[in-house]
Amino acid sequence: MASIHSYNFAGKRALIRVDFNVPINKETLEVTDDTRIRAAAPTIKHIIDQGGSVVLMSHLGRPKDGYEQKFSMENIVDHVSKVIGTPVKFGGDCIGEGAYEMSKALKAGEVMILDNVRFYKEETAGDEAFAEKLSKHGDVYVNDAFGTAHRAHASTTVAAKFFPNDKLFGFLIEGEIESVDKVLNSAEKPVTAIVGGAKVSSKIVIIERLLDRVDNLIIGGGMAYTFVKASGGQIGNSLVEDDFLEMAKSIMEQAKAKGVNLVIPTDTIIADEFSNDANTQEVQIDAIPDGWMGLDVGPNTIDACREVIVNSKVILWNGPMGVFEMESFQKGTVSVANAIVDATSNGAFSLIGGGDSVAAINQFNLADEVSYVSTGGGAMLEYLEGKELPGIKAVRE
Repeated sequence: MASIHSYNFAGKRALIRVDFNVPINKETLEVTDDTRIRAAAPTIKHIIDQGGSVVLMSHLGRPKDGYEQKFSMENIVDHVSKVIGTPVKFGGDCIGEGAYEMSKALKAGEVMILDNVRFYKEETAGDEAFAEKLSKHGDVYVNDAFGTAHRAHASTTVAAKFFPNDKLFGFLIEGEIESVDKVLNSAEKPVTAIVGGAKVSSKIVIIERLLDRVDNLIIGGGMAYTFVKASGGQIGNSLVEDDFLEMAKSIMEQAKAKGVNLVIPTDTIIADEFSNDANTQEVQIDAIPDGWMGLDVGPNTIDACREVIVNSKVILWNGPMGVFEMESFQKGTVSVANAIVDATSNGAFSLIGGGDSVAAINQFNLADEVSYVSTGGGAMLEYLEGKELPGIKAVRE
């Protein structure tokens, strides 16, 4: 497999699969969050600085049946130009004659973007003929779309086979893989994973895999109440998965057998309704009265989590501690975020991954104070679970 660090891009057209599926204002059609564009910029700049030209391809939204103006990549061309500091041409239809003419005529240092690959159903079907048509836009294939690496689509996976000796990862995917591997295979100890969110069921595989790799496992969010009920606690009207009580017991037993310090909340902030304006009180997590629900962790749990986190060398955070979107129930999540920042400033490696954790770290303006913020929610979770991602495998083969 070629490496972006050593590959000579001079005089080459690089066909880059980026993940520019960015949020857009429905009225003005302007980009409202350019995190993914900025994340791909180093790869694009590296190639044009080396004397290569760039053809970008991506999807945007979920068009139902062919072209839809609101999902056209044309809407983001100006914004991409600003971020990378180079004018970006719009190629139109990703397999149209005009696009082919434009990509063939690209000079060194020039950048163009094709229209939404999902305007064709062949993209999500992983159609080989469609992938081959896309491949004609480049001399070298670069996959830098970690957020879609778990999809076996034409542009993310199948296109790579048409570049047997000229396929490689961009800096973004390299960084994502290195960061997850650093957590899973760390020689530095202690390693701490913070796993939160609503449901145990969606995190079972990750939790079981992490038990062989971490020293501390902190459980937060709605899933904590399933563990508490499994231990015989009273959880009132809190979120619970009764079908997974035995699984929660099994995880607690596995943690004990493997010597993993399993941190389950001991106190909680409860509310009489799911609302920022609800009545609240602080109680022990195993003594929640009927009619009340736990929506955040309490101060004793915050202190216990902080103690573990600040003494860690490697930290993975996946999932919030409570309903952080509501100000009344964000203290636990804010405290965990701040503890991770403090640990990072003391030399720990910290990886933030999964949609809600990323949303939280961005909401609290702390993204620049941790080691790495993953751009690929679903892809990162599948990689953590040990699954082979099609987009990664296609380049490595």
